[in-house]
Amino acid sequence: MTQANARAVTQAKAPRNNRLRPARGLASGLLSVGTLLGAFSPVQAQTIPEGARIVSLGGSVTETVFALGAGHRVVAVDQSSLYPAEARALPQVGYFRTLSAEGVLSLKPDVVLASEGSGPPPVLEQLEAAGVRIVWVTDGSTPEAALEKIEVVAESLGLDAEGEALRRRVETELERASHLRSRVEDWPSALFVWGRGGGGGGVRVAGSGTGAATMLERAGAQNAAAAMNGYQPISAEALVLAAPEVIVTPQSTLDALGGADGLFALPGMSATPAGQNRRMVVVDLLAFIGFGPRVGAALNGFMADLHPLLSSPRE
Repeated sequence: MTQANARAVTQAKAPRNNRLRPARGLASGLLSVGTLLGAFSPVQAQTIPEGARIVSLGGSVTETVFALGAGHRVVAVDQSSLYPAEARALPQVGYFRTLSAEGVLSLKPDVVLASEGSGPPPVLEQLEAAGVRIVWVTDGSTPEAALEKIEVVAESLGLDAEGEALRRRVETELERASHLRSRVEDWPSALFVWGRGGGGGGVRVAGSGTGAATMLERAGAQNAAAAMNGYQPISAEALVLAAPEVIVTPQSTLDALGGADGLFALPGMSATPAGQNRRMVVVDLLAFIGFGPRVGAALNGFMADLHPLLSSPRE
């Protein structure tokens, strides 16, 4: 692992020297993988013993643990931990942002691997007071965040070799996507649509500053909702003005809307180029914007669907 610039994750002051703090302000934009790796190095921390009971919080954190071959050490996960199937079969402790101390403690954990944003804070303090070690894992909204998660989790679990192999695999996939992107001449206008529809609270689109916007840009697409910020509802009039050529949506959203017919029946959609041509690309939500170890493969697969005239990055 690199040793430069260890400020990204630091140990808390004594006596809580078993706790890692998350980094803030992850760099965004099209930076090289090597640059980001050089800018991040977690401080050496006490390795989690092999027999420790681990609760994993956050879908991408759980994915990383399993991708490192340590899923057998996890005794419970949160509701966002949807992949792999073995994780879904484990006991759940609720959603990682709205935990209860009693629910977590009932699993008798020794360690909690917590995605940044886990909480609320008083619950984590209760867990620490009960003797549970908290290891914070930095979150982020760029594909390179996956590399940081791999480093932190692998070091915490004492799986340096496995972490290096997984990091190199993801790095190679991201480099492949970057190469393909350099060959894109015409960037289509794309709109990321996410939500439950109907009585589930409607759908939102991804404006600037979102992980989905980053993935669109990395894939060689213009964000049709770039004038908006964050994930927001969109009116029929605004949708028509956005004029997306492609709709990008998670499979879960498509299912909630009743399939393609439901998606293209959204108000204003039929007047857009995407609606008129019924052009959409379906993605796995957690792989696409969870920024875990599948992000490189997800980006390459998305680009193959978005730019079918280019050689497939899966080759």
